[in-house]
Amino acid sequence: MAGSRSVPAGFHSVIGSRPAETGCRVLEVEARAIREVMDRITGDSQPFEKAVEAIHACKGRVVVTGMGKSGIIARKIAATLASTGTPALFMHPAEAVHGDLGMVVPGDVVLAVSNSGETEELLRLLEQIKRLGVRLVSMTGRIGSTLASQSDIHLHIGISQEACPMDLVPTASTTAALAVGDALAIAVLQTRGFRIEDYAALHPAGRLGRKVLRVEQVMHRGEDLPIVSTGALMKDVILEMTKKRLGMTAVCDAAGRLAGIITDGDLRRLMQRVPDPLARRAEEVMTLSPVTIGRDELAAAALRKMEDRRITSLLVLTGDGRPEGVVHLQDLWRTQLV
Repeated sequence: MAGSRSVPAGFHSVIGSRPAETGCRVLEVEARAIREVMDRITGDSQPFEKAVEAIHACKGRVVVTGMGKSGIIARKIAATLASTGTPALFMHPAEAVHGDLGMVVPGDVVLAVSNSGETEELLRLLEQIKRLGVRLVSMTGRIGSTLASQSDIHLHIGISQEACPMDLVPTASTTAALAVGDALAIAVLQTRGFRIEDYAALHPAGRLGRKVLRVEQVMHRGEDLPIVSTGALMKDVILEMTKKRLGMTAVCDAAGRLAGIITDGDLRRLMQRVPDPLARRAEEVMTLSPVTIGRDELAAAALRKMEDRRITSLLVLTGDGRPEGVVHLQDLWRTQLV
């Protein structure tokens, strides 16, 4: 037929009759690409494990580089490594040959991403990288490529088909590269023994940082902690609560251990039921066995306890039962946890 065009190979395997069907088939192709790479690592784990070892042993930084779409993936890999405790940065290969190669110093590891393994801008860096004596780890889609053959460690991330109907636009290949980059970062994280405390230290702001805040980071302590003795008169209890402005006070026995808690609600109920409330002592008014929390628990766990019990504060105790802090709902509001 005049004006007809040939259908590219793979077109019918990706394109559906409806947009949603096409979208699902694209996701199937990209999922299959990840499975291909995963099966490759399962079949021969040595290159992946060597790459993890090289990054973990790196005394400098991991310099991640790539051009075009691979460069975008390289930026994400560098960001993920940096956010999980591995010093890393992105180096644009075209800028590197005009001076940015100074980012790379002895002790670094270069991680190069290129689907073809023949990206000209990357190949122009090989000689200088070799002269610096840094280790080169590459991720390419071709085992026999120049970049693969010149690397100290090569990770084969080749896929059988792009999700593009023309089998041209980087889609499944970039998905596979990104997934392997994430796999490297998490494997290094585990090897390093990276803890939630480390993650919190690297994410002090934003929602991620707030999710890993610990109680000890938001609790009131020292002179800000309201405490009275069991024998304290209620007028002194009210003075302490007014001074510390937390709407509660811990009540401790003669040994300094927690005996109970008095809250604003306890005061209101006391005023309603006795004629001379100020003459009462703390031990007569306090609530026994108050809800407490440990200093090492997450602030999010403190919030859950408050919501479950419908209370506004939690006492933080030492191992021998002495109050060392109090976390208040207002403290969690200030951190935007709620």
